[in-house]
Amino acid sequence: MQLGLKDFKRFEKQIILKNVGVAGQKKILNAKVLIIGIGGLGCPLLTYLATSGVGTIGIADPDKIEISNLNRQTLFTTNDIGKYKVDQAKYSINRINNKIRIKIFKKKIISKNIKSTIKDFDIICDGTDNFETRYLINDECKKMKKVLISAAISKFDGHLYKFDFKKKVSCYRCFMPDMPILERNCETDGIFSPVAGILGSLQANEVLKTILGFKNSLDNQMMIFDSIKINLRKVKLSFNPHCKNRC
Repeated sequence: MQLGLKDFKRFEKQIILKNVGVAGQKKILNAKVLIIGIGGLGCPLLTYLATSGVGTIGIADPDKIEISNLNRQTLFTTNDIGKYKVDQAKYSINRINNKIRIKIFKKKIISKNIKSTIKDFDIICDGTDNFETRYLINDECKKMKKVLISAAISKFDGHLYKFDFKKKVSCYRCFMPDMPILERNCETDGIFSPVAGILGSLQANEVLKTILGFKNSLDNQMMIFDSIKINLRKVKLSFNPHCKNRC
């Protein structure tokens, strides 16, 4: 894909950045990113990737919009209730930038379809709300040597982490070897809506840094955000010698 005159005008505030420039904007334009889960995290993530000029974006989610989604899922309105999230997200993004190639997957990601879903994308973003899918995404991304950038939110807190499986790194199973018995997500614990926007934006930030090849990234680290104390801290993710993925 090439940058036209309108593209230069649209993205000029990025292009003038020393660490981006024309070459960087072309990298963004040619990037292929898949977002799994178009909820509280996926909506801001998708918005900022599209407005930054990511050329090809996949969105996967089987759910329809409910009224309880609207306090944090900013791509949807009351008129969208009952419609599929991926359809309405694509419609909203096309209104922002109709040059973005949006590929939709109106299905739940399971072991039978994950390989075919993620194979054409360079960076996989996990915004799902259950442990079973998180483990599945982690395992397949490691097997296929993808870059995985994931975020999770609950109550007033959020987590963000990145695994570049093109390198020898730890994985999600290294620090959480066994699936927790109790499922914790927005439905069970509640969520302070700005936390979704903040973590989704931080996820987009990490995706763009990865595309541009910035050295200062979250490789093998987890960022923890506390919205009450307005505190960000990073924790190193170490190899677990007993990891089922044999990192």
